[in-house]
Amino acid sequence: MNIHEYQAKELLAKYGVAVPKGIAAMSVEEATAAVDQLSGPLYVVKAQIHAGGRGAGKFKNNPAGKGGVRLCKTKEEVKDAAIAMMNQVLVTKQTGPEGKEVQRLYVTDGVDIKKEYYCSVVLDRETSRVTFMVSTEGGMEIEEVAETHPEKIIKASIDPATGMSGFHARKLAFGLGLEGDALKSAQKFFMSLYKAFVELDASIVEINPLIVTDKNEVVALDAKMNFDDNALFRQKVVAEMRDESEEDENEREAKNWELSYVRMDGNIGCMVNGAGLAMATMDIIKHYGMEPANFLDVGGGATTERVTAAFKIILSDPKVKGVLVNIFGGIMKCDIIANGIIAAAKEVALSVPLVVRLEGTNVQLGKDILNNSGLPIIAADNLDDAARKIVDATQKALAAA
Repeated sequence: MNIHEYQAKELLAKYGVAVPKGIAAMSVEEATAAVDQLSGPLYVVKAQIHAGGRGAGKFKNNPAGKGGVRLCKTKEEVKDAAIAMMNQVLVTKQTGPEGKEVQRLYVTDGVDIKKEYYCSVVLDRETSRVTFMVSTEGGMEIEEVAETHPEKIIKASIDPATGMSGFHARKLAFGLGLEGDALKSAQKFFMSLYKAFVELDASIVEINPLIVTDKNEVVALDAKMNFDDNALFRQKVVAEMRDESEEDENEREAKNWELSYVRMDGNIGCMVNGAGLAMATMDIIKHYGMEPANFLDVGGGATTERVTAAFKIILSDPKVKGVLVNIFGGIMKCDIIANGIIAAAKEVALSVPLVVRLEGTNVQLGKDILNNSGLPIIAADNLDDAARKIVDATQKALAAA
């Protein structure tokens, strides 16, 4: 689950991570009034959307104008910036051309920046350790730094059994070339950031830029946080920060049904049980020349109702011109999948090619249910056969459209 910058800073501040003072605003009036609670004389107005690159982004109603992060010197300038941003669609390199509507703003104190750095905390699944990454190249995308200047990325790998020590914090601070008061501030910053990461069940924290102020204080000028959905049951405060308006409608519906769904850009919808099989299914669709429209794992214990919901979610995407169902039944029984497919197909009036490959528990019963359904279902013997058939049928459907 993602949250907004102002929410991330609110959480981090509770753990002692230094952030500039800021006020969240849900209207132009609130943004303007926020100035009275800040020290000034410089203010920053930031559009709040779940995407990076806001400062370099452009608003659809004014593509030649300024982006989603603006410096202001007066209350009137703050009001003008808020008017220009609120309820407008901001397009960044992470939103895609459709952009995102700005429904929240964040007004903060301006800060005198001495130097910019990069900092992130992630869970390295290869080592099962929490890993800090810092770089002197603040403000840049870490992927770009890794490609062009990998030597400028300093890492510290932390065993969760022992936790972060002063050694780790010093390694990171020295790696950034910090000295004196900035060195001490950085060590405290990194220790606090680690505590927040672990106790909040975060999956990533990114501070870009991390800055040193004119007073040699290390501060998070920006903050991005993502959380493990499976841990939200014990993170009530974090769960309440969920902004459903920022989520894809289908992905939100899938969460409500406890389905793993991610929308993609292709034309072939996929319904599979098991993440590994789902990845293999998407790969083989690409192998035969087309693109998957989604990742969808119904899991091992899905009911007929959940399968029906999954099928409806797939077909609600207008880009879907064919559907491939690939089920290897272990815990998941093939007859449950079959009943779910039939229920959903009848409810939404199936109008695209549907290829189904079933194997495993109750496979013959599942096949019999599909064969007797009266629906134009194309049966497949194996994954390769299924991929060939759905690609061929979808290409024909697109050509005929």
